[in-house]
Amino acid sequence: MVTKYNKPEKIKEELIKKYPSKVARKREQQIVVNEKKDQEIVPEIKANVRTTPGIITQRGCTYAGCKGVVLGPTRDILNLTHGPIGCGFYSWLTRRNQTRPNSDDDSNFMTYCFSTDMQDNEIIFGGEKKLKEAIKEAYEIFKPKAIGIFATCPVGLIGDDIHSVARQMSEELGINIFGFSCEGYKGVSQSAGHHIANNQLFKHVIGKGTDAPEGEFKINLLGEYNIGGDAFIIEELLERCGISLVSTFSGNSTYDGFANAHYADLNCIMCHRSINYVADMIEKKYGVPWIKVNFLGAEATAKSLRKIGQYFNDPKLTKKIEKVIKEEMEEVLEAQKEIRKRCEGKTAMLFVGGSRAHHYQDLFAEIGMKTVAAGYEFAHRDDYEGRKVLPTIKVDADSRNIEELTVEPDPKEFNPRKTPEELAKLESKGLSFADYEGMMPTMENNTLIVDDISQFESEKLIEIYKPDIFCAGIKEKYAVQKTGTPMLQLHSYDYGGPFAVFKGAINFYKTVDRMVNAKVWSYVKPPWKTKVSPVLEAALVNES
Repeated sequence: MVTKYNKPEKIKEELIKKYPSKVARKREQQIVVNEKKDQEIVPEIKANVRTTPGIITQRGCTYAGCKGVVLGPTRDILNLTHGPIGCGFYSWLTRRNQTRPNSDDDSNFMTYCFSTDMQDNEIIFGGEKKLKEAIKEAYEIFKPKAIGIFATCPVGLIGDDIHSVARQMSEELGINIFGFSCEGYKGVSQSAGHHIANNQLFKHVIGKGTDAPEGEFKINLLGEYNIGGDAFIIEELLERCGISLVSTFSGNSTYDGFANAHYADLNCIMCHRSINYVADMIEKKYGVPWIKVNFLGAEATAKSLRKIGQYFNDPKLTKKIEKVIKEEMEEVLEAQKEIRKRCEGKTAMLFVGGSRAHHYQDLFAEIGMKTVAAGYEFAHRDDYEGRKVLPTIKVDADSRNIEELTVEPDPKEFNPRKTPEELAKLESKGLSFADYEGMMPTMENNTLIVDDISQFESEKLIEIYKPDIFCAGIKEKYAVQKTGTPMLQLHSYDYGGPFAVFKGAINFYKTVDRMVNAKVWSYVKPPWKTKVSPVLEAALVNES
């Protein structure tokens, strides 16, 4: 419940009144009250714009989105950071991505931090020589089937040509070596890195495989990164339903999975922002359509499984899916009934990247909790408002930094899985293709949407709303906990999880129950409330 103000418009005013006028005008467009009009039309929000210098943001950099998020969870691509060691360490899978090699003989490079460790000498005289030496050394030791090279900020500034080095070393070593121009400054957030990763995987890996996987109902799962083992239990669930998983982008993923992804008959997108580019390109080149799914939340999981069954339109598959749903929902409903007694009416806030600020609202709703405010770190307008707004989004200078690939149907491999008539028939029955409704249309009226939330805004919202739980990432965790508010870390789950599908939903209910009902939080007092200390204040110049 809102304890200080009755109207979210007043809360918005409170959030921006401390800013200089120029900053306030910008933030005003990034903080909106979700007031849906007729036909579920939501307000326009300003997103995917640069963070104002000096504001403490939750965002990561372009390199983090490319290397750390999309490519990092792939176990048998040797991911080599070309740059200072700090960049390599930063992206060294601190998000608890997990993997499961088929045998001890299979490659798993995820436990290693590969870097050229650029020093002053390379910054001054160039680092291409050192990069070549690092590639040779890595190949001699590990014999990988592929090497990815990731450029960091200094590389872009001094002009090292990682793509030329990649081509040269690929010819010399006889393996697939490719580069990612994902310098940290290249976009406004890690979102640019996702796009760059999608492009290079599509150019250099996807479609290169020739081993068509077996299975009657073959799908790819896109935008699932196996945090805390989520992908493992999704894979097990799909297998029980009789659905064959060709590749996951990128949780528990492999090079061959990517290379053979074009053999799937359907792409299912979890995190729309990080992977929608490659789904669109696979459809254009190979004829594989995509749908939006959500395996976070029991009802959402059941709905997603039914959507997959509806697409394949096979009575045996549908029967199997319904059998699995019925078996799983018995335990889920029992857990919901028990935990709802203690969680009903409590409130949550979610400020998390990817799809998590959206999808986790389903899990909270299943135990009677209400999401009063939410937002993304690196979203675009279509993540908030839905893909219907794509034609109205203007391409800005930062977006033009990222290559847009021209994709044509492959002369040999293009194979439309459904005719236009079949797709239209499925759409008439409610199955949407290449579509995402966005977060805002599914949220309640008068909830608050905040894009690229700052540390100040987070603390102010906690002060005003006094939520029962706050969900964000590791950078925000300890500051939030010092306010006496339970903080669920949804970027890596800390020590919890998995939280996906039916079994994960039960884990989530229990985790949240323990957190919001623990009495320890009432004893936590911020240092500034318990110690008398001088307050440092400064006046900001009011820009007009």
